[in-house]
Amino acid sequence: MELETLMVVAMFATFMGLLLLGFPVAWVLAGTGLLFALAGHVMVEQFDANLWFTWNGTIGVLDARLFGIVANELMVALPLFIFMGIMLERSGIAERLMHSLVRALGPLRGGYALTVVIVGMLLAASTGIVGASVVLLGMLSIGPMLQANYNRSLAVGTACSVGTLGILVPPSIMLVLMADRLGTPSASVGKLFMGALVPGLMLGAMYVLYIVLLAWWKKDAAPAPERKQAMDARAWGEVALAVVPPLVLIGAVLGSIFHGIATTTEASAVGAVGALLMALCSRRLDWQVLRDSLYQTSRTTAFIFGIFIGATVFAAVLRGLGGDDVIRQAITGLPFGTTGIMLTILFITFLLGFFLDWVEITLIILPLVAPVVFSLGVEPVWFAVLFALCLQTSFLTPPVGFALFYIKGVCPPEITTKDIYRGVAPFICLQLLGLGLVFAFEPLATWLPAHVYGGQ
Repeated sequence: MELETLMVVAMFATFMGLLLLGFPVAWVLAGTGLLFALAGHVMVEQFDANLWFTWNGTIGVLDARLFGIVANELMVALPLFIFMGIMLERSGIAERLMHSLVRALGPLRGGYALTVVIVGMLLAASTGIVGASVVLLGMLSIGPMLQANYNRSLAVGTACSVGTLGILVPPSIMLVLMADRLGTPSASVGKLFMGALVPGLMLGAMYVLYIVLLAWWKKDAAPAPERKQAMDARAWGEVALAVVPPLVLIGAVLGSIFHGIATTTEASAVGAVGALLMALCSRRLDWQVLRDSLYQTSRTTAFIFGIFIGATVFAAVLRGLGGDDVIRQAITGLPFGTTGIMLTILFITFLLGFFLDWVEITLIILPLVAPVVFSLGVEPVWFAVLFALCLQTSFLTPPVGFALFYIKGVCPPEITTKDIYRGVAPFICLQLLGLGLVFAFEPLATWLPAHVYGGQ
């Protein structure tokens, strides 16, 4: 094994080992990078090792990249989108949506579960944060569904699975980060938003179809309520008042980006102000809600940017040690064609999703594999959407899917881990089916961006 390859493998092994020992990921990334920068410097200077690593060159690149994080206007969109989602969550809009839609769909078999899917889709497009969506849906829906004699696995599986759509349905903060890491006009934020829209809606439709068919086939899994409330004009008006404002806000954010009226950063500011106004109109905005929202936004943003800085240090040193060439040779040396290479990368991403959060995978793995994939002629938006779908599926997969831990924290005591695993299993199959469809039919991810942006 060549020295460069040995150093790169040792660097990744050190990172994973320290991470499994429980050290904070941001410190592990930065510390591992600096440790191997020092090791590379000593080996070149003292032992005349055959490395093209240079201390001044690597640190010089690192300075420029760290300054680039601060100077990147696109990154301003992250805290604004996070604030938008948290404000919508804390303003009670999701609760009102749930209650009004339950009244409309509750008389149907599976009506509660269908309500969770619809509310979850709106939350996904509003928050873009998996943990927030899963926890909120679990708190709002699992108890009422159990009281309505729903199957326990169906109740918890629906809430958990729909919540993971938050990293896929735009405006998603993961897609914002992916666009920045890919660094190509062919995969801008607007194009990734458009590319993920159809697959996200397709998954939502597959969830609805599954629930409808299950409720028809197993009538005791999702029974209709014994006492049905009549829907009058006032009830339908409440539904409209609950659904229309979030749709208008989402439409304003996405529409302003798609039509070139505003940049992603400007559109995120529109979303943040719109969420504030919606909370104000719902009479749920007070100093406590505002303070909590700002605090949670600051914490989440600091977490992401801490990992961002650590990943920048790690990536700069890895490239200085020849990591790009090592990874390129490893990927292109696989005994497969382009399709086999793509499947291998997606499978590795799926496995990494068991142990790493999407932030680390997006910031570390994506910039390493994307240039190699693009050199093979793969369409950037298609690859990015497949990458996002793969990460979303890994969130649900036992035994260490992150969404499973989120939902377990808000489940009633009678819900066991076995119930959670059984509940998410059909939805994992649906997500894998969706991933397979997008892989087999590239236009599902590329037609809408091409139609809206043309050759831009």
